[in-house]
Amino acid sequence: MTSEDQEPGGPIAAVAASADVLRHPEAGEHLLTTVERERAARFRYEAGRVDFIAAHVLVRLCAARLLGVPAAGLTLAQNCPDCGKGDHGKPYLPDHPDVHVSLSHTRGVVAAAAGHHPIGVDVELAGRSGALTEVAQRVLGAAELRLVEAHPEPARAFLRQWVRKEALIKIGRTSLDTLSAVDLSALPLDVPAGAPLLSRYQDLYLLDWADGPQGAAVCAVSTAAPRVVALTPGAPGV
Repeated sequence: MTSEDQEPGGPIAAVAASADVLRHPEAGEHLLTTVERERAARFRYEAGRVDFIAAHVLVRLCAARLLGVPAAGLTLAQNCPDCGKGDHGKPYLPDHPDVHVSLSHTRGVVAAAAGHHPIGVDVELAGRSGALTEVAQRVLGAAELRLVEAHPEPARAFLRQWVRKEALIKIGRTSLDTLSAVDLSALPLDVPAGAPLLSRYQDLYLLDWADGPQGAAVCAVSTAAPRVVALTPGAPGV
């Protein structure tokens, strides 16, 4: 990706193993709000609790990098537009209303993003693709479905479109009920190993990458070109 593809001060995104995030020198449950700690305590399994905490820490690290401030000085909140409750829903920074944030977590892997432009991010493990392909006909349009089924690795191809559409939901461009109406068939299904792939869909930038060590598919979507940054040891970055 060339410097011309990137807007100075544009959105940033990161992905890492949950354990690596929690080894970051700024990381710790002390960063979490009371609401977040209560939510973390409700997880039945320790692995889920760790992933939740890591994602909520990583999004703070992304925002801190964007703003040039310590992560400990950032408060993260959430709001559900449907029920109005603040223990779930779209994340935001109450003290920085001009900053957009997004986070995602799967088994052992988390992703997060922050920017001065709307942004959404999603991560899924390739190992979970078998379950995801069961819903392909509901979330893909006809052209997308043909391309996925013709791909040498249909499950991996579907996973790529799935994370893209999940990120589009988070940025508010579609919903679970209208995913099949979003036609991403013009976008490549294969992402080069070790390098993010920047594509366009209407007025949006889609940054896809594959996190090799974790075997995860990741996508960040924004109205400005995002970039991947390394916030933890061994994490990919550009």
